[in-house]
Amino acid sequence: MAEQNKRYGSDDRLVKSAAGAARESRGFADAERTEQDGTALSVRERVRATFNEMGQEILPTPPSVPGWHFCWLSTTNSVDPIHVRMKLGYEPAKASDIPSLSQYKVTQGEFDGCIACNEMILFKIPEEAYQELMLISHHERPLGMETEIRSVMERNAAERDSSGKDLGSVEGDGFANLARRVKTPTFQ
Repeated sequence: MAEQNKRYGSDDRLVKSAAGAARESRGFADAERTEQDGTALSVRERVRATFNEMGQEILPTPPSVPGWHFCWLSTTNSVDPIHVRMKLGYEPAKASDIPSLSQYKVTQGEFDGCIACNEMILFKIPEEAYQELMLISHHERPLGMETEIRSVMERNAAERDSSGKDLGSVEGDGFANLARRVKTPTFQ
């Protein structure tokens, strides 16, 4: 060991230790970390990473203003364009209304004076209108779809195929809960 230290100076980091020969290969360590599905992350770790990646940490969180709901809308989304949201009652949030986000103020163009981050523009809608829109979109429409499915299933329940099997038979509790009226939700 002293001979090797002379050769490399006194830096022990450059000297191979005898214990190194007993170490497993890097490939062995990688194989040991690999999950059954061939990835290096467990399912839980992948889900957590995906949700963290999909989060809105990049966008600043607007302050809570009583009576208003804020959301970021994309200027590039062709499926949910801003002009449709404006017809529903959304309006751009002005930097003058929210001084804590004034550093994100747009200084030119269509959204001059508004709050923006990359292609996202901060919009606001009265809380009452927001609750009504969410009730329609996330409660009444899905309930209507479930009601349609239930009626088709009930119509098909009496029908049989050419071999005599019921077309509309459903196993389990899922069918019983389909289109069941529940307490009207509130949204955040």
